[in-house]
Amino acid sequence: MSGKTKTLPVSMPERRAFFRAAQRYGATTALVALGANSLLSDAALAQTAEEEKERQSAAEETMTVATEYRIGTTRSYPEMQLNVKENIQNVTNGRVYVKLAPGGQLGVGTKLVEKVQAGTVQAAQFSLSNFSPFAPAVDLINIPYWVGPNQKFVNLVTSAAWKGEVNSRVEAKGFSPLFYFCIDPRTVAIRQGVKGPIKTPDDLKGLKFRVPGSNILQQFYRLAGANPTPVAWGETPAAIKQGVADALDPSVEALYAFGFKDILSWVTFNAPVPDSQVYAANTQWLQSLPGDLREAIAYAGEVTFLQNLAQVPASRAFAMAEMAKAGVQFYVPTADEITAWAETCGHQRPEWDSWKKELAGSLKTFDKLLEAANTASPYFVHDV
Repeated sequence: MSGKTKTLPVSMPERRAFFRAAQRYGATTALVALGANSLLSDAALAQTAEEEKERQSAAEETMTVATEYRIGTTRSYPEMQLNVKENIQNVTNGRVYVKLAPGGQLGVGTKLVEKVQAGTVQAAQFSLSNFSPFAPAVDLINIPYWVGPNQKFVNLVTSAAWKGEVNSRVEAKGFSPLFYFCIDPRTVAIRQGVKGPIKTPDDLKGLKFRVPGSNILQQFYRLAGANPTPVAWGETPAAIKQGVADALDPSVEALYAFGFKDILSWVTFNAPVPDSQVYAANTQWLQSLPGDLREAIAYAGEVTFLQNLAQVPASRAFAMAEMAKAGVQFYVPTADEITAWAETCGHQRPEWDSWKKELAGSLKTFDKLLEAANTASPYFVHDV
């Protein structure tokens, strides 16, 4: 999903307390206090401010980590930014201080990717859709039905094949991935007034399916029988409400986080591709650090990755519960129905061969990555 940012609802007392804290102690202290639910305690705020001041003054390096989401989003969208901060600071033994820039402060979408590539921001979180114009190899994950489920995605991005074939190309573009993190697979979500649930591609025929700029995703939904309808992300809620588009495909966590719960009727967990993201650092900046600090930051990324995997089912459960309160219903396809999706649109179809060659370099390399996705890794993550 391209160019999206979201500020989740905050109560008015909390909002006022946040601005007071930011004015008095600085934005980082206010953000940490918001994440710890201690904005309304003067004593806790003062303690947090003192701790942050001491940490920053004692550190050898300050690392700005920018995100598109406000602190607290992890409850429904497991992007773990406070964990990133704490883990890097702790694992480096305080030698690196992390200054968070959440909520799109330093840009969103491709603008944020540009800043990391240019080195004006040391590291950031962004979706693989926004990352792919700068590091095209990651767009392989948008080819449907080879790496959609969470476990296959985790198997893939932690494999030697991915690190050798994809991360090496990403690093050549100036980015060093800290970790790829799970949200959940993309779905088929339909607006109110459209008959549901969507069980197989046959149910999509003739529907106007909102797609981002990705040519791969447009081809996917064309194969499924839908009418791909490009709509800018910021215009998508209005397009769904007005019937300009009938369906869209974010993960259930994203559907909740971006305010679709009151305009949807059904969400189908058909798991065609991951709706995933990455934390990545500017390679030149990272390589300028001493070797032991680079290793510590890499290990902190692994620790946060494990925390992300554990958080996924809880974030999903919260998002689903809140959407269900608004009347949204959910459907999990049967094995036969998933087979119908895969046969109609999946990676094995010849229509995808040109993409495999362009993004992976060859069909042989893609098959190597496919094998990695289907090979169990040491990491477990829950799937719907």
